[in-house]
Amino acid sequence: MARKHRRKPDDMNWYKMDLHLHTPASNDYLEPKVSYLDILRKAEQAGLDIIAFTDHNTVSGIRALRKEVEELQLLEQLKRIRRDEEDRLSEYRRLSDKVLLLPGFELTATFGFHVIGIFPPETTVRELEHILLNLRVPPDRLDIGSTEVGATVDVLTAYRTINEAGGIVIAAHANSTHGVAMQGFNFGGQTKIAYTQDSQLHALEVTDLEVKRRNTTASFYNGSKPEYPRRMHCIQGSDAHRLNRDSSDKNRLGVGDRVTEVRLSEVSFRGLKELFLGNDFSKARPFRPTQAPVDHILAARQQGPNIVQSFHESMHQRGGHLDNILADICAFANTNGGTLYVGLSHLLNKPLVGIAKPNEAITLIQAELEKKITPPLEVQIERQETQDKKILQISVPMGDNPPYAIDENKIYVRDETDTNLAVRDEIVALVKRSLKLPPTYRHEVIVTDNIPLPIEEIISTETKPPLDTPKTGVEIVLREERKGKIYYSLLDLRNGDVVHNVTKRSARKLWQYALQEYENNAVDANKVVWQGNIGMWKKQKRGVQVRFDMVQRDDEGKIHVYYGVTYDGIDGMWQKLIDSQEGVVVNS
Repeated sequence: MARKHRRKPDDMNWYKMDLHLHTPASNDYLEPKVSYLDILRKAEQAGLDIIAFTDHNTVSGIRALRKEVEELQLLEQLKRIRRDEEDRLSEYRRLSDKVLLLPGFELTATFGFHVIGIFPPETTVRELEHILLNLRVPPDRLDIGSTEVGATVDVLTAYRTINEAGGIVIAAHANSTHGVAMQGFNFGGQTKIAYTQDSQLHALEVTDLEVKRRNTTASFYNGSKPEYPRRMHCIQGSDAHRLNRDSSDKNRLGVGDRVTEVRLSEVSFRGLKELFLGNDFSKARPFRPTQAPVDHILAARQQGPNIVQSFHESMHQRGGHLDNILADICAFANTNGGTLYVGLSHLLNKPLVGIAKPNEAITLIQAELEKKITPPLEVQIERQETQDKKILQISVPMGDNPPYAIDENKIYVRDETDTNLAVRDEIVALVKRSLKLPPTYRHEVIVTDNIPLPIEEIISTETKPPLDTPKTGVEIVLREERKGKIYYSLLDLRNGDVVHNVTKRSARKLWQYALQEYENNAVDANKVVWQGNIGMWKKQKRGVQVRFDMVQRDDEGKIHVYYGVTYDGIDGMWQKLIDSQEGVVVNS
């Protein structure tokens, strides 16, 4: 039954959704006597606006519901409907106008990973089953609703097949059992990157969206990790296998026990898919039934500036504030995309300034962008409110036609928390990206400790060196004197590129710090906090940002120093080292 959509073209409202619901069509459903009408009633009771039936490798649940409604409608047409049947049909009609029900399934892909596909409400059962057959679910198991269906397709093929069929693709409980981002699963790093960064994956369903700790799944996939540059929409769902939460086991959730709120102009499949395809990550948040709604702007301030996020108290042209905003927009487009907040500082102890006339401010920024940035760049500017102050939120996509420039010749890039003019090697990388040329691989640089090597002795290869380095910060790989002037070559650990011909005068903030430490505070191996062949040399905190100077001893005994490493670049053995040193003062 088609739902009458609520259309509010000039307004956006928050709506509640649970896109991961099982029905008695799943053979592991815990309450087989529950009816489909019971599930719809429970969804209404929970205040849900959008739900999806996502049974295991089957759509027999949505088929059973539709068949019941069609039979009741036929009885009505034949004037043979009983009073109880009439009441049931009336209830289906009432609920279909209250709750948008989307058909879908939860596929078990190879290696047991679960992938959710959700489709428009008008999609027929035959079309859905055809998609499942394309996903290699055996025909004789289409109606079983089991998590075990034999050899289906791999995860990436599942993403592509569902997306090409017009569906929304969600990695189910990505950080938990059968999830593509599950910790400790023994498969290659590049595979894990592909499973969570593929362009045909629309969202990650996570179970820790409201957990208050640094290393949550959503914070990991916020676009700041070098190896995971695509920011992902993260949602939560109940994965309900019963109508109500099990009082004896809090992990067995019922319908609507774990809900996501989404900000839409209309309750529709189309609006939902547009949200997942867009760059505004503030339009989805965990629903809190007994607490104040999540303030994503406050959460952003608590996180502070990073490679995909910046803050501007003012946008006045006097003092260059508006120019700084334009520079950040240009830098985000040239790097990973990002979000700017205008009207507030990232420092939590500073009062919010706000924007007095937000509509005029939006018009001004849009006009300046059209006039100054080339090639044309489409950004989304919205008025938001936090702590009774109006501010602007500017969502910038990662541009597909770089390099983007201001006034035709100023090309900016984002470097961790800073926006800087791009140097030559960075401009070359942007041009390569625009032309879709193969990426530049990490350079292997051979140096002798404390002895400058001529530039021609730097050996470049197309294979990464064996060292498992942090993924942020810089390493000084060459110091060279030419005609009395000192030049450096720096290895950017985020992308593996070597930037040559850096001087103290031309160096940006992080580079200046690295050069100063290199020249004035040489690493003493005897004072390093070692853990095997890796160690921590220095830790410093500025505002909310923490940086580390890390060291690593290679197989030949040479020590590599990585300056300015942030939490975004730390995982694996480096994470274990950091965790072991929590609370320890290290050369700070």
